[in-house]
Amino acid sequence: MEIRWEVFLMIVGASIVTLIPRVLPLVLLSRIQIPEWGMRWLNFVPVAVMAALIGQELLVQDGKLSFGAEVIAALPAVAAAVLTRSLLATVIVGMLAMMALRFFL
Repeated sequence: MEIRWEVFLMIVGASIVTLIPRVLPLVLLSRIQIPEWGMRWLNFVPVAVMAALIGQELLVQDGKLSFGAEVIAALPAVAAAVLTRSLLATVIVGMLAMMALRFFL
């Protein structure tokens, strides 16, 4: 099997480009002490990212703002999440709500 050097160099280059954003912050942040307010701020990043992903999936259909069955099914799922703080319960309630909406509508 012949190795084409341009393909090999592209794989190595893509690996380096992928590795730098993952390793560089780890190396830099391991050497400094982040203040308490910075750590509190960083705790909200995963929640904000998840809210942005879910909000876009629920509210945007074909590039336009839409309030469809997904938004209605999300309401009991959010209530289950707040009440139980269980991912499994949230997913099950959301799936059942969506199934019921599709069955009846």
